[in-house]
Amino acid sequence: MATLSCPLPRPATDRILLAHGGGGRLTNQLIESVFLPAFSNAALESRHDGAMLSADGARLAMTTDTYVVDPLVFPGGTIGDLAVNGTVNDLAMCGARPLALSAGFLLEEGLSIETLRTIVAAMREAARVAKVPIVTGDTKVVDKGKGDGLFLNTTGIGVVVAPHPVGPESVRPGDAVLVSGDLGAHGIAILSVRSGLEFEGEVKSDTAPVWPAVEALLEAGIDVHCLRDLTRGGLSSALNEIATVARLRITVEEALIPVSDVVRGACELLGLDPLYVANEGRFVAFVPERDAGRTLEILRSHTVSAGAVRAGIVYENPAGIVTLRSRVGGNRVLDMLSGEQLPRIC
Repeated sequence: MATLSCPLPRPATDRILLAHGGGGRLTNQLIESVFLPAFSNAALESRHDGAMLSADGARLAMTTDTYVVDPLVFPGGTIGDLAVNGTVNDLAMCGARPLALSAGFLLEEGLSIETLRTIVAAMREAARVAKVPIVTGDTKVVDKGKGDGLFLNTTGIGVVVAPHPVGPESVRPGDAVLVSGDLGAHGIAILSVRSGLEFEGEVKSDTAPVWPAVEALLEAGIDVHCLRDLTRGGLSSALNEIATVARLRITVEEALIPVSDVVRGACELLGLDPLYVANEGRFVAFVPERDAGRTLEILRSHTVSAGAVRAGIVYENPAGIVTLRSRVGGNRVLDMLSGEQLPRIC
């Protein structure tokens, strides 16, 4: 009996699974085993939300993202404004003011023109709010049944205004970990429509541009060490990515992490962990302890981050792990998501 064991299931390594797009362990394995070896360069290896580039003395940030959301329209947003906000937010996480976006449309034969107009109008409004023009784009059409309505790619260019590098490599022991607001609304909003679920309270996607809040921090002279938006894989995956690169231990308090009652109830009902559920208008910030209080004051003065809280602290630990202190005082490792909680979420 001592020789019997029950090994964990091993995912296939010879084909793509849905979990490869979930922002968790398999996504990172795919990046490390396929993309980094093929495209290795300093900008890519930083593993940040965007690449930091220099051109004639100007510091630029560049990012790209492809959106495959199902459904195309959901409570609080559409695939269109989600794409604009997501790209603007990736630039913001680099400490960069957005300059311009591109938009690439992959349309399926049979898509309603009215649906396309709705999505394009949402993109236009989101770009207006974010004060960034969509300056170029592309359109392709695929056969009916091969495109699921519409896929959308956006690429953004921004000017880096942060005085010092903003990224995982800048995180230091003693840094305060701040979360900009309540978690999980986007993922639960998508799931509610996709599965025809109704909850006791209204839940809408949190999709929104976070650059105004980030810009206010930089203009106030806050020494921002790292920023990361909490999209695929949620807070847990973002913290694990940062801890791995920084080679430090990040500890967060479960009781301090904000989750609304409706999202918490939905997650309990569906067997989901809100720390892994995607967000589209939330981010985590790492700042020195001396700046933590002032950072929270600034974040709370902006609608998009009005619910900002201090959630944890950074410690020395070369293993690069994330730990969670539970509500009852215990500690556990908060690992990367090994599978896919909610596919086609962003």
